Amino acid sequence: MQTIAGLFDDYADASSAVRELHAAGIANADISLVTSDQGAAEPAKPSKLATDVTNGAEGGAGAGVVLGGAGGLLASIGVLAVPGVGPVIAGGWLLATAAGAAAGAIFGGATGGIIGALVSGGLPESDAHVYSEGLRRGGSLVTVRVPDDKLDQARMILEDNDSVDIQERRAVLEGEGWHGFDENASPLAPKQQMPRSSSVPPAI
Repeated sequence: MQTIAGLFDDYADASSAVRELHAAGIANADISLVTSDQGAAEPAKPSKLATDVTNGAEGGAGAGVVLGGAGGLLASIGVLAVPGVGPVIAGGWLLATAAGAAAGAIFGGATGGIIGALVSGGLPESDAHVYSEGLRRGGSLVTVRVPDDKLDQARMILEDNDSVDIQERRAVLEGEGWHGFDENASPLAPKQQMPRSSSVPPAI
């Protein structure tokens, strides 16, 4: 199994990718979605795991939601306050990873923040910084664990749903003077967040 990820500026693209990954035969348990787009939340009866994670996480912001457009495909939906990002809605295996580490301490900052959660899930640390900054700037992150025979298909699904080119995004951020995700930074107001993909200039 390998872990890959796609960062999306628009939640609708991220949820579409989740649906297509599911349709491609990738198990729900191997798909995760984290978003700082609060418009993605819809009320639902909280699951036990989501409640446990929220209660254990530092700054937990509550549970009892589903992710619009993808919530039925993801288990263990919870709303958490992530240091440096602010409130996020998370579902799937990445949330379960956090729950398995001191009842959400990874998301709460006790054992490495959001970077630690992504790296422990199998993503390179350098990419985890860009993904985390993307969340901070209003984006959505889909992570998926896939067997080798579905790796290319999963990558294509993420790309076809307009996932951000991670190298180009890194170049844009570094062009602004960014050097890495800082979980001690204050969350950004919506007007400070990254513009949508169509308006981000290409890296030079």
